[in-house]
Amino acid sequence: MGVLNATPDSFSDGGSYFSGHHLNVDLVLQRARQMLSEGAAIIDVGGESTRPGATPVPEAQELDRVIPVIEAICRELGALVSVDTSTPVVMREAAAAGAGLINDVRALRRDGALQAAALTGLPVCLMHMRGEPDTMAEAQTYPDVMQELHSFFAQRLQACHAAGIARHKIILDPGFGFGKSLAQNITLLRNLSQLQRYQLPLLVGLSRKSLLGKLLGRDVKQRLPGSLALAHESILRGANVLRVHDVAATSDMINVHLALQDGWVAAES
Repeated sequence: MGVLNATPDSFSDGGSYFSGHHLNVDLVLQRARQMLSEGAAIIDVGGESTRPGATPVPEAQELDRVIPVIEAICRELGALVSVDTSTPVVMREAAAAGAGLINDVRALRRDGALQAAALTGLPVCLMHMRGEPDTMAEAQTYPDVMQELHSFFAQRLQACHAAGIARHKIILDPGFGFGKSLAQNITLLRNLSQLQRYQLPLLVGLSRKSLLGKLLGRDVKQRLPGSLALAHESILRGANVLRVHDVAATSDMINVHLALQDGWVAAES
């Protein structure tokens, strides 16, 4: 899953596709086309930054950012697009524009989100987060991160079932970096395979995360080696989808990993 943030303030690529104050859809298309050529299977489009300390954006502004992008990518590239949103009206409009997945960092907890997601009929990704992006740094008080995740996912899966969202349409995201300390993130990655008990796909987003800054002392633009190491460890522990900024490098890592698995046969040269 390649990250495409149609935002001016996301922590890594915020503002990359803006000309002044206006989103440049041609630049977005160029980046989406590049990620697809590098091996991305999904393009994840978001119009609201969820970096630590970020504040929600008005509904109309989020729509203005993501709907033209989704329409253009689906029309011009025929790609599978996920919409990174927690806003019910954006979910509905994105589905109408051609999106194939709802990726919600708030796990459908905003008012009306469960109902909106159910009405679209699309698969959904439920991410664990304590608090909100502007408060999650203070929400790291739970003593057992794995127990916290199990309680959270049990509750959200029950809520989805009650709303009519079929279990086979659900993906789980443990929410690395969202309301978790460095130690909690490390514990979570070490024990990621525990989440396979749900028998649902696992999406992991560790690309360029601040935990790498804490571990390695690297600026956000210098975290590719660390991101690849975390991505590989995630695969080994059961991750099915990797949400990344550096698609080409991650694809190379995955292809090398797959070549070392039993049953792989080299093509004749």
